[in-house]
Amino acid sequence: MSLPKALTLDIVTPDKAIVHDEVDEVQLPGWEGALGILPGHTPLLAMLKPGELWFRKGREKTFFVLDFGMAEVLPDKVTVLVRLADKPEDIDVAGQEADRKAAERELHTAVNVQDAERARIAMLTAMMKLRVAERVRMKRSI
Repeated sequence: MSLPKALTLDIVTPDKAIVHDEVDEVQLPGWEGALGILPGHTPLLAMLKPGELWFRKGREKTFFVLDFGMAEVLPDKVTVLVRLADKPEDIDVAGQEADRKAAERELHTAVNVQDAERARIAMLTAMMKLRVAERVRMKRSI
């Protein structure tokens, strides 16, 4: 049996399909660390944490910021189901910086574990969005 030469990548949110494309490589923000996926990968189901997903077609990488979700990996297909997936060019940097600061304040004033965890997740998501947006901005200025 020969290995597939590419992966079909589907990124889907509750609102819409974000990506449906043939790619060479995918990196996912797995719950216990980054997961690198190449064609022919062993099948698996993985929980995803808020973080950065990227995929590569040839030499070009495309980045997304993800919220919580899960991924199904097959030898020739990766399906990512998440609450949100933002492209760097769609990120409002000033808005995300304000969200990060608000979440940080909430984290310091939380009165219970649930409020602290909610604030921590909001802060993490804003920081991931800012990091990806900054990477794209730096790439465009070169």
